[in-house]
Amino acid sequence: MFALLGQFYNIVIYQPIFNGLIYLYHVLPGHDLGVAIIVLTIFIKLLLFWPSLSALKSQKKLQDTQPKIEEIRKKYKDNKEEQGRKLMEFYKENKVNPFSSCLPLIIQLPILIALYRAFFQGLQVDPTTHLLAAGQVQHLYGYLAQIYSVQPINITMFGFLDLAAKHNIVLAILSGAAAFFQAKTMQSQRPVVKSAGSKDEDVATLMNKQMMYLLPIMTLVFGYQFPAGVTLYWLVSTLFSLGQQLYFLRVKKSLTNQTNALNGQTTH
Repeated sequence: MFALLGQFYNIVIYQPIFNGLIYLYHVLPGHDLGVAIIVLTIFIKLLLFWPSLSALKSQKKLQDTQPKIEEIRKKYKDNKEEQGRKLMEFYKENKVNPFSSCLPLIIQLPILIALYRAFFQGLQVDPTTHLLAAGQVQHLYGYLAQIYSVQPINITMFGFLDLAAKHNIVLAILSGAAAFFQAKTMQSQRPVVKSAGSKDEDVATLMNKQMMYLLPIMTLVFGYQFPAGVTLYWLVSTLFSLGQQLYFLRVKKSLTNQTNALNGQTTH
């Protein structure tokens, strides 16, 4: 069963992405694997733009309503049955689904894992011949397999950045910084809600603050340990997500201002 699932995953998801990487390397001017990684990452992120945006909207809506949710939890902390009923009423009235942000991410996860594998394994070349490992050539289609079973692959970017080398501190720091700004952007946009239940920071707020620092640190550590090509993918992916996030928040702010302006005109 697991073998069949693994085979299905390789054929339907991994192999098309891996072939896309090698194809871009083959056709892009300069035959630069780093540029191929950047182009393929952006292409996949564009394909996943709307599912990602949907997850972002759900995440932001849940975050905005969190102080009120925590207030209900505190108010009915001694009556779990009533607490659950009130929370369900609140979710229904405000059209909030606490799990709605997870589904688009779950859909994207197999593709993101395949991207990671493609960049990680695409860097596996023989150190003397620079040919792709035999186990990777077998995943290539048609003429790509014929070409790159005998033609070496240049695993440097711009002629000096070894994409297979680990411990690239510059890319690791840039990836960590991008992850920090991505987390901080969402954190700073959270509105202040003054209520009896918001005097103390709720659990979600504490978790968000911890993740704002923990995730960038993890990104830096893993980015330093991984091959530079994988860290490059991580950096480009995070920067794209950050740009998407800023776009979403800007549009949301613009719509909110328009709504407030219309409400103000209505009251006069």
